[in-house]
Amino acid sequence: MLAFISSQQARIGDTAKAGILPVATLLLVIFMILPVPVTVLDIGFIANITIALAVLMVALNAAKPLDFSSFPTVLLFATLLRLALNVASTRVVLVEGHAGPHSAGQVIEAFGNFLIGGDYVVGIFVFAILMIINLVVITKGAGRVSEVTARFTLDAMPGKQMAIDADLNAGLLSPVEAKERRQDVATESDFYGSMDGASKFVKGDAVAGVLILIINIIGGMILGIVSHEMAVGEAAQTYVLLAVGDALVAQVPALLLSIAAAAIVTRVASPMDLSGQIGSQFSNPKAWIPVTAILTIMGMLPGMPHFIILPIAALTGLFSWQMSRRAKNEEDAPPTQIPEQQNHIAWSDVTDGAVLGIEIGYGLVPLVDDRKGAPLMQRLTGIRRQLSRELGFVIPLVRVKDNMSLAPNAYRILISGVTLGEDQAWPEDLLALDSGGLDSDDISAPVKGQACKDPTFGLDALWISPDKRSEAVVSGYTVVDAPTVIATHFNHLVALNANELFGMDEAQSLLDNLKETAPQLVEGLTPKPLSLYQITAICRSLLEEAVPLKDFRRLSEAMVQAAADEAAKSGANDLPSLDNIVDGVRRRIGSLIVQALVPINMPLPVITLGAELETLLAQAIEMGGGASRPVEPELAQKIVTSVEEAARPIMADARRFAIVTSPVARRTLLKLLKPAFPETPVLSFEELPDDKAVEVVAVVDGRLEQMETQTPNYRKDPA
Repeated sequence: MLAFISSQQARIGDTAKAGILPVATLLLVIFMILPVPVTVLDIGFIANITIALAVLMVALNAAKPLDFSSFPTVLLFATLLRLALNVASTRVVLVEGHAGPHSAGQVIEAFGNFLIGGDYVVGIFVFAILMIINLVVITKGAGRVSEVTARFTLDAMPGKQMAIDADLNAGLLSPVEAKERRQDVATESDFYGSMDGASKFVKGDAVAGVLILIINIIGGMILGIVSHEMAVGEAAQTYVLLAVGDALVAQVPALLLSIAAAAIVTRVASPMDLSGQIGSQFSNPKAWIPVTAILTIMGMLPGMPHFIILPIAALTGLFSWQMSRRAKNEEDAPPTQIPEQQNHIAWSDVTDGAVLGIEIGYGLVPLVDDRKGAPLMQRLTGIRRQLSRELGFVIPLVRVKDNMSLAPNAYRILISGVTLGEDQAWPEDLLALDSGGLDSDDISAPVKGQACKDPTFGLDALWISPDKRSEAVVSGYTVVDAPTVIATHFNHLVALNANELFGMDEAQSLLDNLKETAPQLVEGLTPKPLSLYQITAICRSLLEEAVPLKDFRRLSEAMVQAAADEAAKSGANDLPSLDNIVDGVRRRIGSLIVQALVPINMPLPVITLGAELETLLAQAIEMGGGASRPVEPELAQKIVTSVEEAARPIMADARRFAIVTSPVARRTLLKLLKPAFPETPVLSFEELPDDKAVEVVAVVDGRLEQMETQTPNYRKDPA
């Protein structure tokens, strides 16, 4: 019951807060249209001064401009309040002013008598000076600063967004922090744009104050002389005094708001408020010593007010001495005062935490420089997005950092601290790739450059200067820039080693996402019959053989069926074999595996083993008794060599193919051929869909005397 009451009170409080602003806006309209009692007018004047003081204090205590992001709107409503009070006070001055200074309210009378001593001539000059300070100095300067800041903030917005993306890709920011940074950048742009417009409110308000004063003086003189038969001097004394008092009442809060606006737009971001920032920067004793010396010399000159200057010089000298003493104490402080901070070692000092990393030499730093657009970081972001879409799970952040031990133009790609590849790139040059389309007979003058090998595909290539780009394209080269070279190399290595990036957290994320659409399937998959660890191991095995996890629902159904078959075969008390479950999953998703190799309307090129060799492998596996490499080294080398010879023609045509064998020999053959064919899948006959056409391009014979290869169905395209 108490909780219900407190929630209702909170809801009522929120509703009341939401209703204050509309009610206040209606009151402003009432002030402008309807006659207002003098007492209400006095309350409005005091409220206006109070609001101006509060706005000024909030502006001075803001650490950065965005801490007072509502200031443009507050400035608008404060200006409207002041103008509404001016309209109401003008009505009172013109209607009731003939009765004396007290007729317009106590606030206007106090400003007319106390601040300017009851002399309207003095009041006019005081008002004029305040107007000059507000309009010419503060408002004009703040408006100019707002205009320039808004323009530069808008121009710098794309660079700031790219810097945030670069930090996100480098692992320096989490996605939540990056989202907050982007929101801050957008809010900053909106704020300074609004401040540029809000400064016009202040300027217009100052001009309106002058016009209202002139109207009050002229209107009051006319009414006093014509309607109330007052003498010219008496009318001037009465109405001019009231008009000047009314103008000063409005001008004081206007001046405070102008100061607040100027303080906000000229504020530099700092962890301290304005007073703390100024105090810390004025606490340098070296700055006060010359001040003390100059004041002392001035105080000793003849004719100078010695009793004023010398005490002030003594105060500045005392302040300088205290600052020097404080600085010396901080320097002489023993280091044992902060032993925990100096000797503490955090986990972040020991571990990097980034799974993916790229180390670069200092010559490649321009590729990640925000001032130059960080082209490498942009490409890495696109590659992460593309790989995540293709593989079916989120690729972790890539941390790029410089390594002084590397050569200037060298880079190194790592996964979990293990180097997968390294090469060199020249940031100002282009890489011209010989992709097989060059005709040496048609090239009168070959393109000159630094010869090298493409780090991704091993093609012959040249590093050329940008001015030779057109020449290289005409000659038949494929030309790419340095960020593309590194990013393509990174993409290739990550795709080959995607299993190293998949862990239990990624598996749990896949299960959580699947649970939203298929909760019963997830419940039937884990924790029984498969644990999270087993699901992770199965997914890693599939990724190791380039099987994506995009259709995780179908994979999960296959895991449930394969686990049930394995449990029925091995018994309820035996631990299921993950290798057998993986093979069972592969049999059920064969169409997914094959469709990634060739289009649906084209036959799948395959290389198979002869019957004798299949039998020989099966016998070796059976005799090996579960050994990881049951095949003799000599036989294994002959198999690899024969498959290489059989695959050479189809690889020359850049066609994708698969190696097909029996289910018993598939895993063993995969281990044999993986070093030579890292991107070629090894399938079993059971994994081929029944409706998929197959083109046998080569058969590796099993005669031990000479591991001959037969190519019964393969014909090289004459074109």
